Amino acid sequence: MNPFTEKVVLAIQSIPPGYVMTYGQVAAAAGNRRGARQVVRVLHSMSVTHNLPWHRIINAKGGISTPVDAEEKGNRQRQLLESEGVQLSPNGTIDLAIYRWLGFEGDEE
Repeated sequence: MNPFTEKVVLAIQSIPPGYVMTYGQVAAAAGNRRGARQVVRVLHSMSVTHNLPWHRIINAKGGISTPVDAEEKGNRQRQLLESEGVQLSPNGTIDLAIYRWLGFEGDEE
C-alpha cells in the first residue's frame, strides 16, 4: 500500500461515530489536497477489506454523493449516519460546522 493510501485509510478509520469528513478533507489530511478522487477509489476498493466507515465520508457541500443508479446506497448511508446521531437537513445535507471531524492530523499544512 502506498503512503497516501495508507494515510487515507488511517484518516477514515479515525472518524468516530457521529462525525463526518469530506473527500477533500481526507485527501488533504493524507497529504494531497487534490486527491479527493483517490479517496473515492480507496473507499470503493478497500472499505470491506479494512472495515472502513465509508458512510462517514461526504461531499464538500455536506451531502451524500451517490450515483443516480445507487439511490439505495445513499439511503443506507443516510440511515447509518442518522443511527449515529448525525442529523440531516430536509434537503439532505449535514451541517459541517457541527458534525465535521477535525481530529485526524495527517500531513495537512
